[in-house]
This record gives sequence, structure tokens and C-alpha cells, in this order.
Amino acid sequence: MGRVTASLDDLPLRDDLRGLTPYGAPQVPLPIALNVNENTHPVPDEVASDILDDIAVALRDINRYPDREFTTLRESFADYLGHGLDASQIWAGNGSNEVLQHILQAFAGPGRTVFGFAPTYSMYPLLARGTGASWVAGSRHDDYTITAEEAAAQVADADPDVVILCTPNNPTGTPLGLDVVEAVYEAARGVVIVDEAYQEFAPRDAASALTLLEGRPRLAVSRTMSKAFAFAGARVGYLAADPAFIDALRLVRLPYHLSALTQAAAVAALRNSATMLRMVDEIVEQRDRITATLEALGYQPHASWSNFVLFGGVADPDATWQALYERGILVRDIGIPNHLRVSAGTEAETTAFLDALASIDSAS
Repeated sequence: MGRVTASLDDLPLRDDLRGLTPYGAPQVPLPIALNVNENTHPVPDEVASDILDDIAVALRDINRYPDREFTTLRESFADYLGHGLDASQIWAGNGSNEVLQHILQAFAGPGRTVFGFAPTYSMYPLLARGTGASWVAGSRHDDYTITAEEAAAQVADADPDVVILCTPNNPTGTPLGLDVVEAVYEAARGVVIVDEAYQEFAPRDAASALTLLEGRPRLAVSRTMSKAFAFAGARVGYLAADPAFIDALRLVRLPYHLSALTQAAAVAALRNSATMLRMVDEIVEQRDRITATLEALGYQPHASWSNFVLFGGVADPDATWQALYERGILVRDIGIPNHLRVSAGTEAETTAFLDALASIDSAS
């Protein structure tokens, strides 16, 4: 029999999902991929060996369901984050996207709204719509900053059920001051999520929103192991919040949602956090090198507290992206006119990108 194919239009898809496109960045086998903000440094050999030892132990009981409460992992995250946190204030999932999805399943949904300041992480609208909620986009200044007063006024006007603050912001690298977080929390009647996926790349003296958790039960601070810990393929995200907030997430999580192997790998990586985080200093050095060289080449890089640089002044982003592609280098066109974004890689990867860009001469 011939194979019968159908399109989405032929299926009884939810009306609010029709016409949407899934999240995705190009996945092509180029020598230098600097397009999705990965940590391009491999996990150090001594840490990889320690992780493998713990996974081997976990495999002995793989016929049994894992610890549903992932207690040891939550304790490990609490120890890593500090600030007096304990396991009752920690949640985790298969990547920070799943953690955010849990929050929206619990606090958003049909008839509710999710708010963020655009441009920001492109998954937020998709997660909102996937849970049946509506996405509402606020605005920033041309340099992507926003004051506490402006942020609070926009949140009060929109009156959302969930606010997501990405800091440092993806795709711009822009930080938000804690005064913005405090003002937004006071203006919001719903929950406020501070997505600190790139916090480890911020200056050492930059305060985290973790310092604001006490006395704010509607506040959650989300993190990931994908970036600083070079754990993108392991898919581990987590958050800190009031214990009651954590209880809300238990209502929507799937049973045994974190595998025993995931838990074992993450606990071992956290045990070696000092070694893992040495990569951060190297990445920040390359990020700052990218910024300085882009300025010298005539582009306009935006200040970044993350592991990537968004830069403007690109006369033709499509042509520049293609020219870099043909030279074996993958960067990201995020749809902001005359801009491209590049992740900070190893010294060799960064050199290859900067040399290739200099050879193109595409600054406007």
C-alpha cells in the first residue's frame, strides 16, 4: 500500500496552535557552531570520569523507578546556590524549559496571560501558548534596558498572571537590576519568574535575585546547568522558590520525570562545581574579546553579561550569516534588523569567527 500523508491542516489541532512554528535553530554539522549559546568547552576528563562512576552505580537499579522527589539532587542544588536555601525550596526538570513549563501549567493556562519584555527568549511565547495562555510583550529602550518605574508601570497596565524576567536577557545579554525585579513583584498580582540561565557569566559582584526570595512567595528564580556547567546535552534545569510554590509544581509534573541517570549525572557535576566553573572565566574572556574586536571592525556590540554577544551594524544579516556558514561557522540570526548573535567559544573558535568576519567586511 502507498503511504498516506497528511498536513497539520488535516488534523484536529487546537485552534490556538494553528499557524505557529516550533522553536528551532539550525542544527548542521559545521566545524564551529556558535549559534545556540552552548558552552563549547568539553566537560573536564576528571569530572567526566566521576560522572560516569555515579551513572554506573545508578544503572544497577535502573529497573526501579527513580526517586520521585530527587532529594539528593535538590540538596545538591541548595548547597550550590547557597543563600540559606534548603531542598524544600528547590525544583528541577529536564532543562529549564521544562521547569518553566511546569510553572506555566500551574499558574497560567487558558484565559490567563504571560508577560515579558521583548525582545526576550523566544521560547516564552511558545511555552505560554502551549499551556493555552496568551503571551503579552512589553517593551524596552533601544539599548534593551528598562527602568524599575517603567517596568512596574507596564506590568500594572498588563495585569498578567505570570511575569518572566530574563536576566541577563537572551538574546541581548542585558542585565536587569534587582530594583526592577522588586518593582515588578510589587506591581504584579501573579507569579514572577526571574530566569537566570546566564547568571554565572555576570560579574562576580552582581547580585542574584535569589537574595529577594525571603518573604516573596510568588517569586521564583530559574537556573540551568546547560551553560556554565557544559551540560546542554544532559537537560537539567532548576529553580528556587518558596516551599509552597514548589508544592504547586508537584501538581503538574509527570511521575518520576527526572531519570535516575539524569539525577546521578547532575549530582556528580555539582560535586565538581569548582572545576566545572573554571570554564566560565575562559568564556567571559572570549566574550569580551569578541566585543572589543567587533567594535574595532565597525560593528555595534551590545553590552553582555552572558556567554554571547548580540551585535548590530550588520549591513545584510542574511548575506553575512551565509558567508560565515560557507566558512564553516554557524551564528544566529534572531530576526532583529541589522543584527546577528554569536556565542563565545573556545579561544580557537573565537579566533576563527573573528577572522572570518573580518574577511567578509559586512559592517554598515
